[in-house]
Amino acid sequence: MAELKRSDYYYDLPHELIAQDPLTDRSSSRLMVMDRLTGEISHRHFSDIIDYLNEGDCLVLNNTRVIPARLLGVREKTGGHVEVLLLKRLTDTDWETLVKPGKSCRPGQKLDFGNGTLKAEVIDIIEGGNRIVRFHFDGIFEEILDRLGEMPLPPYITHKLTDPSRYNTVYAKFDGSAAAPTAGLHFTQDLLKKIEEKGVKLAYVTLHVGLGTFRPVKEDVITDHIMHTESYEVSPEAADIINSTKKAGGRVICVGTTSCRTVESCAVKVASDKGSFDKSADKSLSVKTEDGEDQDLYEVRPGSGETSIFIYPGYVFKIMDCLITNFHLPESTLIMLVSAFAGREKVLNAYNEAVKERYRFFSFGDACFFI
Repeated sequence: MAELKRSDYYYDLPHELIAQDPLTDRSSSRLMVMDRLTGEISHRHFSDIIDYLNEGDCLVLNNTRVIPARLLGVREKTGGHVEVLLLKRLTDTDWETLVKPGKSCRPGQKLDFGNGTLKAEVIDIIEGGNRIVRFHFDGIFEEILDRLGEMPLPPYITHKLTDPSRYNTVYAKFDGSAAAPTAGLHFTQDLLKKIEEKGVKLAYVTLHVGLGTFRPVKEDVITDHIMHTESYEVSPEAADIINSTKKAGGRVICVGTTSCRTVESCAVKVASDKGSFDKSADKSLSVKTEDGEDQDLYEVRPGSGETSIFIYPGYVFKIMDCLITNFHLPESTLIMLVSAFAGREKVLNAYNEAVKERYRFFSFGDACFFI
């Protein structure tokens, strides 16, 4: 399959189109709307998204919260500078981290942050070169981190963030991400209220975003790429909202690739207690393809766990009907996911149109809505 080559997902992006700062008004960003069947494109503003939402639809939003995961400190004895990026909490004291410079931080290396406020020791090196670091502190770790840590902005953002809250969504709730679910950054509380008043349901899921999101695909054949693992949780309430929306014929609209990966990871075939589900028993669940054939039906199963799902062209979406997302890096797993949903050629055409129209790209950039 030709679309399995990494180079098939390249597009030329002028560096000046990479957004360095968030807009003053979250919802004033631009919005490209693309019909994934026809490829037709419309140019709007994000606040107009309500015009494309229908009563009975469901928005799936990732309520993870980015923590100030970047710690700057020194190596004890030598005083050499060190940077530790928190990736995943393993215990009350132990974290999987990315440490720079790595060569100077072997197991046993002791670190100091905030002139002794927070101390740490490298206890192991794991696959990929990440370090397991054990922290020593008095008090509440999260409060110490709020004082000492910095927001872990992506490497393509070089400007300093004056308001750390702008790298979190207005509905962020659960600590754990090293990167923001950026499609959600466009929503304001007022816009969400108007969306609910229109009869659109909101389902909140949690997926803690790791730095693997920004790791480039280095393999020439994309199926050779090893996907990063992230922690997720889907509550029974969220699963019920999503499943009832599907059953009633509404659309499940994922806000961001992280929400998409979460619900698709939790998709299971609809079944009865006795085994396979008889679709003829409930006509409201009977779905036909364009050829008139029965289509497998899926629902979201609540729970928590780890997912390393890699979505690329050829994947059959089980839950998601529409996708709101930002513009992603060339040759990234995220543009591959979008291409799986909307078609590679249509997506690359939309991206080239966005470049032509001078849209703002990546985390603090503009959005697109694939319907």
